[in-house]
This record gives sequence, C-alpha cells and structure tokens, in this order.
Amino acid sequence: MTATGAHRDAAGTPVRGWWWWGRPRSAVLDIALAVVSALECGLEGIGFADTAGLPVPVGVLFGLVVGAVLVVRRKWPITVVLVSIAVTPAEMGFLMGMVGLYTLAASEVPRRITAALAGMSTVAVFLVTVVRLRQDVGSQDFDPSGWYVPVVSLFMTLGLNAPPVLFGLYIRARRRLMESLRERADSLEQELSLLADRAEQRAQWARQEERTRIAREMHDVVAHRVSLMVVHAAALQAVALKDPQKAVRNAALVGDMGRQALTELREMLGVLREGVPVVGPAAVPLAAVGRAAAAAAEAASEDGPCLDALEALVEQSRLAGVVVELAVLGEARVYGAEVERTAYRVVQEALTNVHKHAAGARVVVRLAHREAEVAMQVENGPSDAAVADAQLPSGGNGLVGMRERVTRLGGVFVSGPTDAGGFRVSAVLPVEGRAV
Repeated sequence: MTATGAHRDAAGTPVRGWWWWGRPRSAVLDIALAVVSALECGLEGIGFADTAGLPVPVGVLFGLVVGAVLVVRRKWPITVVLVSIAVTPAEMGFLMGMVGLYTLAASEVPRRITAALAGMSTVAVFLVTVVRLRQDVGSQDFDPSGWYVPVVSLFMTLGLNAPPVLFGLYIRARRRLMESLRERADSLEQELSLLADRAEQRAQWARQEERTRIAREMHDVVAHRVSLMVVHAAALQAVALKDPQKAVRNAALVGDMGRQALTELREMLGVLREGVPVVGPAAVPLAAVGRAAAAAAEAASEDGPCLDALEALVEQSRLAGVVVELAVLGEARVYGAEVERTAYRVVQEALTNVHKHAAGARVVVRLAHREAEVAMQVENGPSDAAVADAQLPSGGNGLVGMRERVTRLGGVFVSGPTDAGGFRVSAVLPVEGRAV
C-alpha cells in the first residue's frame, strides 16, 4: 500500500513510499529487525511465563507481540522506547531497547524528551540488573564485597544504553550538518545563478550603451561634414557657370571636408578593429567586444575637438554661406576633455541642423564661461525662402544624441522653436572638478 501523500519520518524529512518508509530497503531493514526482536522476545517470553506463572504459549505470544513493535521505530520511536522500558522487568526486549534508543537519539525528537527517556531506560535496566545480579550471586557460593553488585550493574547498564544513544546523537548531528551544507550549497547556487543573470543583464546593457555611443560618435563625425559638403556642392552647382573662381573654391572646400571626414572615419574604425578578433579559434566573447568597443570609442575621441576649435567650426559654416555670429562671454579656460568635446559636439550638431532644416537662416552661437558651469546656445532665425533647400535627409537622432551627451555629464539640455519662427538649442554642463 502506497501513501497518498508525503509523510515525515522521525528525522523530520518528508518521505513518500510505503507507509512511513521513504525507501524499500528501509522497510526491509525495519521488518528484519522486528522479526529478530520478536524471536528474541518470544524466547525470553518462556522464562517470563515461568516466572509469572503463566502458560508458556501466552508468554511466547506476548514476547512476539512486544518484539514486533520495533517495526514502527521510524514512525513512533518514543513508543518503542516506552515499550522496551515497560518490559524491562520481564527481562526481554534488549535488542528492541538498544535499537529504540538509537532511533530516538537520531530522530528530531526534542532533546529533553530524549534525555528523559534515556534516563528512564537506564534506571530501569540498572534496577533489573542489580536485582538479577544479586539473585545470581546469592545462588552461588560467592560472597562479593558491597560495591560489587552496583558497580558491575552500572557497567552493564552503561554498556547496553550508552553506545546506541551516543551513536544516535552523532548520526543526528551529522544529518543536520549535511542538511545545513546542502542548504548552503543550494543558496550559493541560487546566488551564483542570480549573479550570472545580473552580469549578463549588465553586459547586455553595456553593449547597448556602447553601440549607442559609437553610433553617436559616427553621427557627429559624419553628419556635420557631409552636410557642409552637400551645401557647398549645391552652391558649386549654382555658380559653376556664373563665377568659375568661386566654383573652384567651393570644389576645394568640398574636397577638404570629404578628406577630413574620411580621415576621422578611418581613425575610428581602425581603433575599433585593433586587437578584437571576433571569428575563428581566437574569437573573444561578445562582452569583450563590447569592452573593446568602449575603449575604442574612448580612444577615438581622446584627441577629439575642443572649445578652442569652435571658431574654426563656425568659420566652416560661414564658408558654406550661413551667416553665423559667435559670442563668447566670461573668461575662457580649459575644462576636462569630455566636457569640451560634449560642448563642441552640441554646437556642431546644432549647426548641422541649421544646414539641414533652416537654409539661409541667420545663426547666433553663444558660449558662456561661468564659475561652475559652461553654457552654450545656438539659435537660428526663420529660414530664407529665397535660398534653395539642400534636401538633406534626417533620421531625427541629432537632438537625441545631444541630450544623451549632456545628461550623461549631469547637465541640462533644452531645445525647441522660438517665437520668431526659428529654433533654439541650449545646454549647460557642470564643470566643477572637471577642469584639467
């Protein structure tokens, strides 16, 4: 008959199987011990029947029933010990007593109950041993000293009761230690799994962040120069027949800007390729590629433009035919490389948007050096309807990239149309602790 649900044995662990046994071999062991104990008690029941004046079959039957109680030792160890204590005066159930004490000590029964039952069993065995030993000594021609019977009885009692109790306590402590170690191992495994998941999430986030950063750098490098090239190419087409000299100058400017854009692209892509094998037996994990990409983007932009190049940037737009006014307020000083690059890129991207969306508009670039921050503003008026639109494509990533750059440094970014029909881009970057 199988159990309909999970049970708990004397050790406190859930089991599933025949009645209270978790495994068939446990059932076989307990049944075998119960059979041996029943045979022992049955044989000892003969002497008990003679002593008590009972018929021998009754004594044998009583012994068989008492010995068979050992079969429930895992389910009710207290019952087994109490039965063994009860039949101790009948001088039967020694195997049952020893196995019962071991099972009781090894189970999850409270220690005070275990100590009380072990003490009762010890006292019972000691008293029976003293009485039996006095009878044996009295029936023989032997006159021992007064201490002989108690001392021998004590040694015999401890020899019967102490080993199973101590061994059971050892098994109980060992089981608890193993369970503690198993729980700790499971907990560590769960923590390692959680850490691995978090590490993978961080690596994925880092890869996405670096992709965005590299894309932003590529956009800043290419968009401005290509926009100027398109504007100059349109001007070249317009004046090619009317003013050959101006057409030559525009063509030279287009060539210079194209070479500069290619040089910057080549430098960035070259750094990205250095030392990062991604295929073959020497391939590195994708996380390492992300870290290398981060280092590449950083290295590619270490020598990037700074605020000193702002005048040259404005001059490039002027050469493209845009009326640009540059106003610098406050005392100019040197900031951290990241702050200077971000300020430069904001102005650069704002001018690029003017070339794309506000052809012929007047532009004012303001740069303010303050005590703990540097502020920049690029404002353009409405576009000139008389100037042909360059029809430059736009992906809408310019303003997003500027905002990401500024907020990454803890700054403030604001953009939007003006009341006059133009557009304004403003950014403030904190510089405290970032100056070189």
